[in-house]
Formats: sequence, C-alpha cells, structure tokens
Amino acid sequence: MTERRQIRELPDELISQIAAGEVVERPASVVRELVDNALDAGARQIVLRLLAGGVRLIAVEDDGIGIPVADLPLALKRHATSKIGNLQELESVATMGFRGEALAAINSVSDMAIASRTAEQPHAMLLDGRTGEMKPIARAVGTTVEVKELFFSTPARRKFLKTDATELAHCIEAVRRHALARPDVGFAIWHEGKLVEQWRAATDGDDGGMDQRLADVLGEEFCERSVRVDWCSSAQSEGGGPLIRVRGRAGIPDAARARGDHQFAYVNGRFVRDKVLAHGARSAYEDVLHGQRQPVYALYVDMDPTRVDVNVHPTKIEVRFRDSREVHQAVRRAVDQALAAPRAALAQPAPQAPLPGVAAPAPVPMPAWRQPAMAFAEPVAAPAAGFTPWSPAPVPAVAEPMPRWQEAADSAVATLPEPPPAALARAEAPVPQPRATPAPDEAPAWPLGRALAQLQGIYILAENQQGLVVVDMHAAHERIVYERLKAQADDAAMASQPLLIPATFAATPTELAAAEAHADTLAQLGLDVAPFSARTLAVRAVPASLAQGDAVALARSVLAELAQHEASGVVERARNELLATMACHGAVRANRRLTLEEMNGLLRQMEATERSDQCNHGRPTWRQISVRELDQLFLRGR
Repeated sequence: MTERRQIRELPDELISQIAAGEVVERPASVVRELVDNALDAGARQIVLRLLAGGVRLIAVEDDGIGIPVADLPLALKRHATSKIGNLQELESVATMGFRGEALAAINSVSDMAIASRTAEQPHAMLLDGRTGEMKPIARAVGTTVEVKELFFSTPARRKFLKTDATELAHCIEAVRRHALARPDVGFAIWHEGKLVEQWRAATDGDDGGMDQRLADVLGEEFCERSVRVDWCSSAQSEGGGPLIRVRGRAGIPDAARARGDHQFAYVNGRFVRDKVLAHGARSAYEDVLHGQRQPVYALYVDMDPTRVDVNVHPTKIEVRFRDSREVHQAVRRAVDQALAAPRAALAQPAPQAPLPGVAAPAPVPMPAWRQPAMAFAEPVAAPAAGFTPWSPAPVPAVAEPMPRWQEAADSAVATLPEPPPAALARAEAPVPQPRATPAPDEAPAWPLGRALAQLQGIYILAENQQGLVVVDMHAAHERIVYERLKAQADDAAMASQPLLIPATFAATPTELAAAEAHADTLAQLGLDVAPFSARTLAVRAVPASLAQGDAVALARSVLAELAQHEASGVVERARNELLATMACHGAVRANRRLTLEEMNGLLRQMEATERSDQCNHGRPTWRQISVRELDQLFLRGR
C-alpha cells in the first residue's frame, strides 16, 4: 500500500523555489491534474465522469488510499502537499504532482467538492470547496473530486472554450496519455451518462501488460506495425541500476504519418513534450524514412529523478535534463537498434538446407569474370567484410524508348562494365523449368522465399510460405551496399582501390575547394581526389567496394555533398549521406537481367542485412502479397 504522509503547508523558502502557479486552461487541464493525484494515491481503477465536455461537470473517482479527515481542509490550500517537504525532495520528485497548487487553482474557478475515505475511517467525509463545510457520506475507500461549472466566476475565460465535442476530445486525450504510461491501472470515461472509453488494467506478460495497453489505446495496428524497444545504458546509477533505460515501441517506417500526432514520450512515467527526445527519436529514422513523414512511437525513458528537472513549467509537460546529449544519444541508439533488424528475418527462421528446386549456391561453377559479381550467391550468415559490386548482364536493347516510370527506377547509378559475349549468351539462355511443386513439408522456409522470375528488369518475384514477395532489386541492393560501406567506415578507413589510369575532370571552384579542405574525409571514404592542374582534379583511387563504378561521377557527387555540409561543420553527420550517394552509384541498375542464383543471392543478403526493408531514401524494398489477397483479386471462393 502507498505510504501516507501528512499534508502540511510549505515553508516560504521552499515556495520561492517552486515555479509559477498552476494555470487552468480548459477542462482537460483539470482532468490531467486530478488523474495525477489519483495515481499518486495508489489508485488501481480511475473513473472519469463528464457533462458538456467537462464544462458542467468533471468528476474523478479513484480507489486509492484516501485523504484523512484532518488533512481534507489543507488539501485546498495553496502550496499544501504531502508529496514534498524540502528542497532535496523537490530536486528528486518521483510523483506526478508535487506543487500543491492544482486543487487550489481549480477551486478558485469552479464549484468544487472532495469526498474521501481512508481504510481506518468508518465512513467518508465530503468537503465543500466554497464554504469549507464537511459532512459524512457513504463511499468506499478512495477519493472523488467533483468540479462543477468550470469558470463560472470568470465568464470571459469560459467564452474561449470550444464546443463540447472538442473539449471532450481533449479530456479523452489527457486520460489516454496517462493510460499509456500505466497499464496496471484501469480507466473508464463516461460522458452524458454514456461510456465513451474504457481501458482495463493489463498486467499479463513479461512487459507488465504494456503491449496490451498500447494495443488497447493506440490500436492493434500500432503493435503490428511497430517493433519493441528495450535498451539500457552501460553506465550505472547510484542505486545500482542502469543510468538510463529506454523502452516502448517504435513504428516501422511504413507506418509513418504526415503529422506527428502519434508520438508519445514519457520520462519516469510522466508524459512530456521535449525537443531532445523528439529529435533523438527522429534521428534514428534518418535513412529509413521517406521525405517529411513523421514516425510513430511510444517511448518510456526511465532515469535517476535527480538527473531531470520537472519543475520547469506550470503544466509539468516540459522537463530539463542535466545531460541532454546523454539522453539524446540513448533515445537514438535505442530506436536505431530496434529498427536495425530486417523484418523479413524476424518473420521465420531460415532453413539450413537449400531451397527445393534451387541448387546450393556455393558449388555452382562460374566463369572467372563472373565470380566477383556473384557475391550475392554465397550462403549468407552475416554481411561479409569485403563486398564487391554486382555486374549482372544487361537486357538486350529494344527499339522502343524506355517508359518514364521505368527510367525513374534507376536513380543515378554508375555505368557498369559490359560482360563478355559468351556470358551474355549464357545469361540470355532460356531459364530451366522449375521442378514440380514441393510437398507441404518441403515448402520453402526462407523469409523472403525463393526467386521465381524478374519483372521488367526492375522487380524480383519470389515465393514464400505466405504467398508472393515483390522486391525492388535496385533499392534492395542499394541498402546492402550502403550498410557494407557504413560497417567499413566504422571499423577504419575504407579500403581503397588505386586506379591504373587516374580519371581527370574539369572541376568547378567549389569542387576544387572541397577537395582541398576535406582531403582527410575523402581518404576515410576511400577516395583519393587531388589537383591535376589549376582547374582539373584527378581521381586516383576509389573505394574498393565501388571499383567498377564511374569514378568521376562518384567523386563529383561526394564533393558536392561535402561542399553543402561545410558551412554547418557537420561532416561527421554527413558521412552517412555521402555513403548513401556512393551506394547509389554502386547499386545494380534497373533493366539488368539476373539469373535465378543471383536473385536468390540478393534475397539471402536482404535477410541478413540491417535495415534492408527500406532503401537509403526511405522507400520500401519489398512487399508481401498473401495468398488470401491474391484469392480476393481473382474472386476465388465467391
């Protein structure tokens, strides 16, 4: 049971340390403060009753420990609270409320009454907020606070309220924010005698019922389209636990919305709006989110209360961290780690045996010129350290111009070398007919299935246990190359491949300046770009992973990126953008014909590569079409 402390007036010294008085803006402000108090009292069931959107009546009932009779009159006095007693307790607040101002502020602008009973009392006592009179009434253990005719004494403020429906929506949102943080507490909201929302207490599961509460409040789709976040810092707090823990759920990139209205951040159980937390979460989506889309998430940051100041704003919705960089990095790492695992690999375990109807890739003989390009055909357990670019054979030229939508699929990739005629004939040979459909117990178990065919030189069609998988081969390969480049850049300077004949090009003054100013950065990226003459630059080495690409196009793209980021001095942050540009140049172009072995090799690489569900620009790399969806297209079963 929650420990009861005596309510007492605060000393003047402490009052001077507390921020400005509580501001009651609308009914939702009252709801938030009263639910805070109910949770601090140890309530396990909270019921909210409203009339006219909360303007005519706000009643909050709880089953907490109650308020003793002697403390009831003090509850309505300003700066009278049981939650803190000195400056040290103020600096380490662990309760939702602490100022002792909310009830006094609400009482001054409404007709208010409090009924409460403790376990030791034979009956409850009702306190009239206007007269101060008390009388016995019947009630179970707990507290009920009734607020009638809000702003009746200040009609000018009442005119600024919106419609009843709007005010009701704000009240529901206030309770919803509390419900997301406390799955162990049941909440019910009644309006005009009708139940409008109810969330039952959920304590099952290793997460204390958090996933169930998130599904109840935000919908099943949120949990289906999000990943669990659970990260702890290696540093220890004075109490022996992790200094910072970040948990919750982060939406997958495909679940992003046009607005940031599904972003919930909590610090020690308190809903907050904080730029540090918001930016930390958003930065984890940098290269997996398309355009200006906003991620969805519910994140809970647990940390030492002495390292966060909640006494910043009267509404307690803003906080200040002692070390904001530490918190920012914790949130970013937590979300980034959760998003890194490819969702295809999480769907089902990969089998140890090769796919039925598909030869084991390793023993397949191939010409010497083809071996470096067939890196994808190797069995994959983890991304290999030395990645070589892919050079599949081109589709034979056609007389008709390429459609515009097909041209868009190939975004600024370098020209890849033409294969020998013999290999071209081999690549264009008819594909052998697949074996008969395997028995159910022999069905492919690879998450992304086995390749069936290539569509328009852009998409790979594959079959898995759920149905059909469609893969954008350029986008998928681009992500694979990008992650390899990042891994190499993290370990050390990227491996460089000297060019037999330096590639020269006429450089602009901006390119010349960028090459001179960022020589060290270029070296870290595996590029050697140096002046050849007063107006010419020479590319003498390129990253080994992109040795087959267009050296001049690659160098110019990287120099443009460096010049753009020079003013802000965030070259380190721009590194990933530079690597993304390099990956785009090294990725396989659209309109290239692949063998089944190459297609299957790409699928296996995707299953083993982090963030392979999105390309570097945030677009999806693959889509699943279930057999049921296919049946619906063809009206099967109707």
